[in-house]
Amino acid sequence: MPISSRFFVQSTTALLLVGFLALLGIVGMTSWLGERAQVYFNEVIAARDARSAAVDLRNAVQTAESSQRGFSLTGNEIYLASYGPAKALAERQLAAVNRMLASDDGVNASLQRLTTIVNEKFAEMDQAIALKREYRDADALALVRTNRGKTLMDEANIFFAGIISAADERLTDSVAEQRANATLLRLFSIISGIVIVIVIGIAAVTVVRYTRELRRARTEVSVLNAGLEQRVEARTADLAHANAEIQRFVQIISHDLRAPLVSIVGFTGELQDSLGSLRLLVERSDAGNGADDPVLQEARAAATELLPEAIGYIRSSTEKMERLIGTVLKLAREGRRPLKVESIDLKEIVTGAAGAIQHQLSEADGKIDIDMDVATIQSDRFSIEIIIGNLLDNAVKYHAKDRPLRIKVRTRAIDDDHIEIEIVDNGRGIAERDQARVFDLFKRSGTQDQPGDGIGLAYVLAVLHNLGGDISLTSELGRGTSFRLRMPRALSATKNVAA
Repeated sequence: MPISSRFFVQSTTALLLVGFLALLGIVGMTSWLGERAQVYFNEVIAARDARSAAVDLRNAVQTAESSQRGFSLTGNEIYLASYGPAKALAERQLAAVNRMLASDDGVNASLQRLTTIVNEKFAEMDQAIALKREYRDADALALVRTNRGKTLMDEANIFFAGIISAADERLTDSVAEQRANATLLRLFSIISGIVIVIVIGIAAVTVVRYTRELRRARTEVSVLNAGLEQRVEARTADLAHANAEIQRFVQIISHDLRAPLVSIVGFTGELQDSLGSLRLLVERSDAGNGADDPVLQEARAAATELLPEAIGYIRSSTEKMERLIGTVLKLAREGRRPLKVESIDLKEIVTGAAGAIQHQLSEADGKIDIDMDVATIQSDRFSIEIIIGNLLDNAVKYHAKDRPLRIKVRTRAIDDDHIEIEIVDNGRGIAERDQARVFDLFKRSGTQDQPGDGIGLAYVLAVLHNLGGDISLTSELGRGTSFRLRMPRALSATKNVAA
């Protein structure tokens, strides 16, 4: 099944969206797990520091106790060398343990008890050292035998073991959470990676298929283009042949129509000559007192009225037919006339056409206004003169009798390649029902009070088409008409001119 451009765009967009969401999930999950890992890492650090402080506190108390016992037994001050530093270290580590575990509400009471025990233990050891220094060995011995120091130390060891055990448990849990995080991240990354690989695979298959379709379509277009030029040449030759046949047919028809027309004209001349003899015969009969003869009266009426009128109709009809045949041949020849492309001054053309109808323009109290945004074009001068001349002639011929004639000729550029020539008049206008047929051959509109055969606008249209242009009109009855001509600015760039 061929892949359409719409399906390709939609599927590619969907795949990119899925891949983007998968990538976004990886980034989001990695960020979340990273934050969790940081939390657990902080807990590990806190648990490690708390355990280290508890161990140091225990060791400091034990060191101080050993130092105090050695002094009590020997009385030698050398044993007290480590007592002071151990006591100072114990105080610092006790404060550190309280600070590190202060956020845990469950151990506040235990910390308070541990602080009391440590303080009492050091008070008991300080008292024993003081008694020994005062040589009150009996009192010092009695203090030891109370076992208070041992009891305090045993209770302190319980607290130390609890703190260390809790820290170890926190360390174990945090490490387990870290491993779970790593496992979850690895699993999610594998799943997301599989999704991305699938998306990329489907996208690659779609792109490959679409590329193949494009390559196949391009090959088909190349094959079609290879034969297109030959088909165009064949069609052009067929059209040229058909046009030549049409031209030949028009010439044959015109010749065949002219042959009987010549005969009609000739016989009409003979009838005209014979009519003179008939009149002379009727006049002689009148002189011979045959005026009351009915037959003679009919002959007189035929010779003086009926036959001259019939001959006049025949002559006018043959003249009209001659003009029509000439028009058909003129239109046919216009299609075969070679176009001579040259630089044309449109204002000069309009001025010349206005000069040709100056007499009729003056009788209509007329005036022509010229506004040329585009003054020069490359086209066939004779064709432009025919077009402008016919349209100005029509504007004068069909002017309104009740107001002075005003004609405006304007030109403007439509784009880089075409121009528009507009000819506007304030004449009698064209009824809406007639606007679609005024360019048809032998069709006229409105009151037929002016001479003409209805070929002017048809001729303009034919000539304009030969230039690669077109014409349209807008009109309002009693208000005037506007003709708009659209044509190439440079004929050589648009139309292949040939004989």
